[in-house]
Amino acid sequence: MIVTVTPNPSLDKTVELTAPLAVGHVQRAAQTHAEPGGKGVNISRALTAAGVENLAVLPGDPADPVLTGLAEISVSCRSIPIGQSLRMNIAITDPLGTTTKVNEPGPQFSAEAEADFIELIIGSATEAAWTVLAGSLPPGLSTQFYRETITRLRSAGGHLVAVDASGPALAEAVAAAPDLIKPNAEELLELAHALLEPEQIPELSAAELEASKDAVVQLIRALKPHGVQAALVTLGGHGAVYVSADQHHPVLSAWGPPLTVRSTVGAGDAALAGFIAADVKGEDPRSCLRRAMAQGRAAASLPGSTMPVPEQLVLDDVVVDELTR
Repeated sequence: MIVTVTPNPSLDKTVELTAPLAVGHVQRAAQTHAEPGGKGVNISRALTAAGVENLAVLPGDPADPVLTGLAEISVSCRSIPIGQSLRMNIAITDPLGTTTKVNEPGPQFSAEAEADFIELIIGSATEAAWTVLAGSLPPGLSTQFYRETITRLRSAGGHLVAVDASGPALAEAVAAAPDLIKPNAEELLELAHALLEPEQIPELSAAELEASKDAVVQLIRALKPHGVQAALVTLGGHGAVYVSADQHHPVLSAWGPPLTVRSTVGAGDAALAGFIAADVKGEDPRSCLRRAMAQGRAAASLPGSTMPVPEQLVLDDVVVDELTR
């Protein structure tokens, strides 16, 4: 089983425009969608759509729209009540595939709620093959929350742990040596600036880093002494890179033909879900990366944060090559 942890879940509302976003003007929406969201929740939704056993662990009162929304789509979950509404995130997408996001900060966590949440995570992950810690931290949670949770998970039984986060939360989590991280180019560059010396960081923007897989690999290798083990780096239209924890294994690169993008919301979450689901089935890294790429591409072609079902994956479109050793 795979357990996902989402400290700051949300109700994700997506507005699809009929024309490019025009700031300061009134525009018409072609469609709107609302789904339970947050990185870990999206991963659980993707796993459920693929028929993979999983459990979503999150805060939230039983009647909160995020919890009731998960029940409606048969996503198994456990939660702790916090007496506050979960946040709403708004994504605006246009016909060019550009996504603009407005994310609320989330409810305030008390020290008591944090302790209860960690206990819920540890108790839920006892039999998990993977535990995925994902997303931003709400107000009140320390930036060390993921780091402390990984340490507790390790002492409870040697779980495989993946982290999909950003900023100080990711930098702190890396210090606990999670088995896998899944940054995008912007998050990887941010992590590098937090942990590396300036001379170790290429003078590239996030967009330029997306297009330079060699630079991505150099950064991951430079981050290894700081706790990075394996890394799945998603690079938007440029594909993805997988760097194994074993330095003797080849670095893998995945890419596919041009895609008509409807929404990028949740595409990276879908990719991580595909990678871990394939790993749980015993597939090799090439197959894991191929499935991750196919699942991320399928999610990007769907509206809102819709997660694809297996029939929507086109594995033959994905090319996986050895990038370097």
